[in-house]
Amino acid sequence: MKHVTVRDGRVGATGNLPAAAAIPSTPATPGPRAPSGTSKRSSRSWRCSAFVPAVVSLVVAFATVGSTIPLFNIYRAADGFTNGDISMTVVAYSAATLITLLVFGRLSHHVGRRPVAIASLLLLVAGSLVLLDVHHIGVLITGRLLMGIGAGLASSSLTSYIVDAAPAEPAWLASVASSQTVMLGLAVGAVVSGGLVEFAPWPRDLIFLVEIVVLLVAVALIAVSRETAPRTPGAWRSLRPQVAAASHVRQLLPVAAAVLLATWAMGAFYQAFVPALVEGELHSQSSLVLGLVFAAYMASSALGAPLSGAVDTASGQRLGMAAFLLGVAGLIAAITVDELPLFIAATVLAGAGQGIAISSTTRGLLQGSTIPQRAPLFSVVYLLSYGGATVPVLIAGHLASTLPLPQIALGYGVLALVATLTTLVAARNPHGPRRAN
Repeated sequence: MKHVTVRDGRVGATGNLPAAAAIPSTPATPGPRAPSGTSKRSSRSWRCSAFVPAVVSLVVAFATVGSTIPLFNIYRAADGFTNGDISMTVVAYSAATLITLLVFGRLSHHVGRRPVAIASLLLLVAGSLVLLDVHHIGVLITGRLLMGIGAGLASSSLTSYIVDAAPAEPAWLASVASSQTVMLGLAVGAVVSGGLVEFAPWPRDLIFLVEIVVLLVAVALIAVSRETAPRTPGAWRSLRPQVAAASHVRQLLPVAAAVLLATWAMGAFYQAFVPALVEGELHSQSSLVLGLVFAAYMASSALGAPLSGAVDTASGQRLGMAAFLLGVAGLIAAITVDELPLFIAATVLAGAGQGIAISSTTRGLLQGSTIPQRAPLFSVVYLLSYGGATVPVLIAGHLASTLPLPQIALGYGVLALVATLTTLVAARNPHGPRRAN
């Protein structure tokens, strides 16, 4: 079984939902189809012409988000930012993304993919402009907040745009492109940023100048692409968040909460505290190494997600969380013995386990759901995921002034242990909704 998505009214297969930033808000609304013959081929042609710009733009959007991570240690050293300060930037980003997804997640279904996609890219440009002059923590938080809003809009509009515009063959292309592009962007952004910070001039500024240029190119690509979602009434009504879970899904929510809270908490931990851990505990001051560590977590999550399709939902959750827990234990051991290679290996294992667990969880929640049920259900997923990213890092940020980072990492390990035990005991396969007799 694969993760469920909807394309042109049909249920298909996809991989996992990205763990660091984005979950498509609702099933994509298919654009207009030509009736037959040559006109149908022409329709497919112009729809496919928007596919590559949409994919490129989503990669660029989340590369921008991931590019800030390798700079955190520079800000700490040059501007005196604390681990608690850095954790607040993660809170700002996560909260902004969550609110944007809940409020504006369905807007592109009514006003079109292109306007919302362009707005998301321009907000990321604004965030990059703000981050060109970071010497106060308020500036960094403001820039990350703008990026969170942009990422939220990009998550909803560009992922739907990709599904709308993808070619009919191969059948897996739409699902893979929409679900894994975010992880690719985060990994690419972290590695490129780390390389530029370490080897290029203007280490604090060059990456943002490059991003601004590339984001503006992405805006131009979207501007000349064809629209796939005609304007429809209900834009204002779509801004009202809907949070609900169908009765046949509620039995799955305790385990879903355990999986999403623990895995997304670890993703936030990597953003907020791993930069300081790599430098202080693992004795590497290389920005490139930091970018590679972050990319290893994101990329392995994307690679692990397809493995969930080989097993049923409950087995995938158990397998994924067991691997995730082993990876987290390896992280704590690596910090204790100051071994960077072990830390990277444990990062890959934790990321792969996370990908399997999240993919299985989301697949189970979506199974048997109808199209009207999915928007409120994704709101539940958003709340659990970004709640997991925000609340633990907010608490850890306050504790960072009094507790050493290895103890904070141990706290995340306890959370992973509790979530894994909950999953091993309570995971169950979904059952379809009851039908009326």
